[in-house]
Amino acid sequence: MDRRTLIAAAPLLALSGLARAQTPAPAAPRAPPAPITFPPPTLASTVAAEGLHFPEAPVVMKDGSVLFVQIEAKQVSRLKPDGMVSLVAQLDGGPNGLAIGPDKALYVANDGGRFSFVKRGEFNFPGAAPPDFVGGSIQRVDLKTGKAVTLYDSCDGKRLVAPDDLVFDRHGGMWVSDLGHIRGDAGIYYALPDGKGIKQVKGGMNGPNGIGLSPDGKQLHISEGRQLLTFDIAGPGVLGPSTSYPGAVHAPLRDRSTADSLKVLADGKVAVCTLIVGGISIIDPAGATEFIQFADPMTTNLALGGADMRDAWITSSGLGRILKVRWPYPGMKPVYTA
Repeated sequence: MDRRTLIAAAPLLALSGLARAQTPAPAAPRAPPAPITFPPPTLASTVAAEGLHFPEAPVVMKDGSVLFVQIEAKQVSRLKPDGMVSLVAQLDGGPNGLAIGPDKALYVANDGGRFSFVKRGEFNFPGAAPPDFVGGSIQRVDLKTGKAVTLYDSCDGKRLVAPDDLVFDRHGGMWVSDLGHIRGDAGIYYALPDGKGIKQVKGGMNGPNGIGLSPDGKQLHISEGRQLLTFDIAGPGVLGPSTSYPGAVHAPLRDRSTADSLKVLADGKVAVCTLIVGGISIIDPAGATEFIQFADPMTTNLALGGADMRDAWITSSGLGRILKVRWPYPGMKPVYTA
């Protein structure tokens, strides 16, 4: 997730008066922060779960349940069709992105605890990295036992910084976005699910977040900062020249916004969760954009399922909720399900 400077620090109150003054002049009372307001939501929604600790990364399962992470609570959880939430795995660090692999296990992009969390009014925001932050990992969770195994925490002797999201291709490999910590230390990786191979595909990036594959598997979509990037794929774990989009820039996002996760739809459009403005930008191959409004500046992720792939679960992370919505377009089925 690219949420680096969403919370402004409180201003310091300066003391006034002459140097000889015995008592500083009283500071003027501070006005309460203005409430965060949004236009009306575009789509009707129901609250499927609430009281969560920054939920993210929903994954729709065959039984109708939805797996998701609670980043602040360091948990992988399951939302059952009856609305009950149960624990799947308690993990160290910061579980952030989820995907089902070819062995029906759950794979986790763990950001290593990249974020602290700060409340502003009713909303929960991710803030600066804690002082003990050292880096993240890619993990495998056995869904029957909840046991987690770390597959990778480094590549070519260099520590992974903050893995954020991942997607599997038809070859059984996973593309992973690493959000990074400072400007230029982020990138994209390609890894095997058996823990025996990882390589950096692209480095020197500034906060790549969501990641997804086109329906034909020939393009890799990345949300980064205020833009959607689309790279041509030359082979498993290999990016080709950016012939489809000059410089790989597919489309800009809305003004005064930043990108979080994304999902690719069945028709090839890309749904990018657009933070701050609180919604989801649906971008077609030509770059034209439709915006779906929600009432949460931390509208971070979505998953699509159901018989027609139009049942959408949206993580309203700032409010600690998962919403259920009827989506206007069918989603693309993941390569692997469980």
